[in-house]
Amino acid sequence: MARIAGAIGEPARARMLFCLMDGHARTSTELAIVADVATSTASAHLNRLKAEHLVKVITQGKHRFYSLDGPKVARVLEGLSVLVDQPRPKFIPNTPTRLRAARVCYDHMAGHLGVLLHDRFNQLKWLSRSANDSYDLTVEGAKAVEALGIDVEEIRGLRRRFAYACLDWSERRPHLGGALGAALLKLAIKKKWVAQDLDSRAIRVTNTGRREMLARFGVEF
Repeated sequence: MARIAGAIGEPARARMLFCLMDGHARTSTELAIVADVATSTASAHLNRLKAEHLVKVITQGKHRFYSLDGPKVARVLEGLSVLVDQPRPKFIPNTPTRLRAARVCYDHMAGHLGVLLHDRFNQLKWLSRSANDSYDLTVEGAKAVEALGIDVEEIRGLRRRFAYACLDWSERRPHLGGALGAALLKLAIKKKWVAQDLDSRAIRVTNTGRREMLARFGVEF
C-alpha cells in the first residue's frame, strides 16, 4: 500500500494520472507537458507508474500511448480526490463550474449530471443495492435500459463490476460507475446527448440531450 501510495503521491506523477482520468491515452511527450517535467524525467515517472500497474502502454507503430490501467485505478484516484482539503466544517465546492456540472470519470458520467442520474435511477426503482455499494438492475430497470438500446446481457459479460456507487469528488455524493455507467456514457455520446471536450474531462449536454433526459428520465439539467 505504501509503495503504491508513494507512486501516486509524487506531484508530477499525480498530475499525469489525473490527466488520464478523462479516459484518453496520451504520449509521454504530452504527459511531460502536463507534469511540467523534461521528457526523460517523464519516461522515468511513467516507468514507475507502469511497474505499479497504475498505467498501461499501447504501442501503435512508432508511438507509445499511456492510459490508466483500468477502472480500479480510476476509482482509487476519484476516492483520493474526496480527501483533498478534508476535513471541512461544511463542504463548499471549489471545482471549476464546467467540470462540476458534467464530466467524465474514466469512462462514465460524473459531476452534477452524473449524481442527478444516479439519484433518479434509484427513485425510479431501476437499481437494487447489494454489498460493497454494488448495484443490479431491477426488472423495471432492465426493461428501461434495454429500451434505450443497451444490451444488458452483453455488459454483464464484461470482466468488470456491473454497476456500483462511485463517490463523486466534486459533489461528495455517488454517481453511477461500472459497466452500466460506461454503457450509458457511450450511448449518450453516440446519440449526441453530450459532447466531450477535447482538452479536458468536461462534457457538454446538448439541447437534444436535455430534451431526451427530461423525457426519458425526468431529469432536468
